[in-house]
Amino acid sequence: MHLSGRCVCDSDPLFVEEKHIHAADLVVGALENAFQECDEVIGQEMEATNQTGGCTALAALYFQGKLYVANAGDSRAILVLKDNIVPMSSEFTPESERQRIQHLAFLFPKLLDGEFTRFEFPRRLKGDDVGHKVLYRDYFMEGWGYKTVEKADLKYPLVHGHGKQARLLGTLAVSRGLGDHQLKVIDTNIGVKPFLSCIPKVNVFDFALHDIKEDDVLVMATDGLWDVLCNDEVAHVVRSFLAENRTDPQRFSELAKCLVCRARGKKRGHRWMLDDSHEASYDDISVFVIPLHNREED
Repeated sequence: MHLSGRCVCDSDPLFVEEKHIHAADLVVGALENAFQECDEVIGQEMEATNQTGGCTALAALYFQGKLYVANAGDSRAILVLKDNIVPMSSEFTPESERQRIQHLAFLFPKLLDGEFTRFEFPRRLKGDDVGHKVLYRDYFMEGWGYKTVEKADLKYPLVHGHGKQARLLGTLAVSRGLGDHQLKVIDTNIGVKPFLSCIPKVNVFDFALHDIKEDDVLVMATDGLWDVLCNDEVAHVVRSFLAENRTDPQRFSELAKCLVCRARGKKRGHRWMLDDSHEASYDDISVFVIPLHNREED
């Protein structure tokens, strides 16, 4: 099947009908393949130039009346519409993908090199816990169970910490992203990359099902923004700013700058603080504001 609906080979029609494959499925597959290929290219470039590093990735594509947002990492995209907010991505962290990560360690225990335990416990275990029952979770569990602590359970957990402090192999705060092919756990030869997926989750928004207004926008930003501003706060800034700057041809770019400034805060002494006296973001703050309204379609 082609995006135009044309069959690529004789076996397509029956298969497409049986699997209920639509044009949108091909776009999603193309984005997934693009992330995979991009990750491979980054790995080759890093190896050729003897460099290290990685990043999360967030991409948006408008095609045939639909908006596709692909995310691998902890950046975020939301649609700020006149009457509501539509999340277009979800963050991938060691906590949110605990079961996938643990299952990989179950299938390939050598990846842990005897230095980590795949089990999750409510706290770091100590020698005194050996022989006692404690709460735990494994890859097949959404709930909690009890197990008798063994000496091997005292190793550092594969996934440890909560919220922004959660870490994969004590190293990364994300579980999906591009690059980091050479990244090792400090003082070991354990590679992080086998647990770090580059495949994005793609969400689709169909414009035909919504009445898009002039001030409706897509906000894409790194976690530096979302660490200090929630979806509702960002939406409030968006709506207020656009309502007050209707005649400015650069208002969407200026809005992006405004959001960056809100997350960065103001310098007070040696610290950067928000207006509510909470600490500002110390992480990278990158923001895109993309208008959804097409005047030519009015």
